[in-house]
Amino acid sequence: MTDGSRSSELPHGRRTLSVLHETVYRYEGAVRQSTHVFRLGPVYDEHQAVLSHALDVTPAGNQSPFEDLFGNRATHFTTSEPYSEMRIVSRSVVRLWSPPLLAAPTPAPLVLPLVWPPSEQRVLQPFLNAPELPRAELLQLAEFADGFAERSDYDLIGTLVEMAASISREFRYTPGVTTLQTTPYEVLRAQQGVCQDFSNLFISLARLLGVPARYRVGYIYTGGDYANKLQSEASHAWAECYLPWLGWRGFDPTNGGVVASDHVRVSCGRTFVDAAPTSGTLHEGGGTESLEVRVKVEELSSVEAAS
Repeated sequence: MTDGSRSSELPHGRRTLSVLHETVYRYEGAVRQSTHVFRLGPVYDEHQAVLSHALDVTPAGNQSPFEDLFGNRATHFTTSEPYSEMRIVSRSVVRLWSPPLLAAPTPAPLVLPLVWPPSEQRVLQPFLNAPELPRAELLQLAEFADGFAERSDYDLIGTLVEMAASISREFRYTPGVTTLQTTPYEVLRAQQGVCQDFSNLFISLARLLGVPARYRVGYIYTGGDYANKLQSEASHAWAECYLPWLGWRGFDPTNGGVVASDHVRVSCGRTFVDAAPTSGTLHEGGGTESLEVRVKVEELSSVEAAS
């Protein structure tokens, strides 16, 4: 991604988006029995309305919708029909409104360090835990995070905004150089990766500052203003922080700004594992697996959205 495509001011306002998300698993041998969990249903709340959502899976099987531990709209899927290819197609139309500005007045200044009442501390603790890393690596991450707080005079919003902007500005978007096992410390050292890596790093830095943070999976509408169209051809990831009196608010360290009406929210959790769009277990058969993912995000006109 080029520097010109990144800005702390992501698009705001209201828009209606259609999302096609197609996932294809192919196997060397026939799978005779498997179970899966799909987290592909967009969030429905005051900032995002789901106008339509459909999930089609081949081969045929039993679909059981449920809400998981983190409030995600999920589907449990089982099949005993032999297959060597599984195709999961999710189609959604959502209407998005930007959340209120972070500059809105609060009963008290939002400054670091944050102090949480014991009841809130217990609820938020899963989103405050630092990553399992050696002490020396955690100390370097903490020092990096503290630098943002000091330069922002310990202003909470200023620290988080500058942290997202700095990762976007100073780290290279480089597909293929990391894996799901890449740690936040390794991303810090290499200063490159993809949205998943930048989100993991941001979340770790926020938690080390005592700010609850979680991993968000969804989609991004890149339109004509983003140089990196690859972001709209796969699911996107960003971070959400829980802010006193404001609740969960999104920060996109890949693009360097606050999440607004170009991000479609789907699943969330402590880490990617909690929020994975698709997961499953092969009970019999399978062998070598290959994966193909295609995502298409388009803006709809008012006429198209109404039809």
